[in-house]
Amino acid sequence: MSGPGGPTRLAPVTQTPTPWATGLTVAAFVTAVIAAAIVVLSLGLIRVHPLLAVALNVIAVGGLAPTVWAWRQRPVWRWFVLGGGAGVAIGWIVTLAIGLAQ
Repeated sequence: MSGPGGPTRLAPVTQTPTPWATGLTVAAFVTAVIAAAIVVLSLGLIRVHPLLAVALNVIAVGGLAPTVWAWRQRPVWRWFVLGGGAGVAIGWIVTLAIGLAQ
């Protein structure tokens, strides 16, 4: 691009380093909270009817997935997405294990 005084120079793009320690700490906390919430709520629903627990988990995760997926490219929110995904997976595995053990 050229301006009235000659070519326009663009400012150099500076990238900040990824805050891995802080990000992984946030992701771990979110994982623990999400997994615990899924296990507690699912076990309560299993007592009512197991298919109700499965259906509500699928509807909730399926409904939130598109919104959460869009957050993965935002610098801070990507850690919440990582923790949320891991929390859902761990919560479902623990709920399945507890449900099969009963």
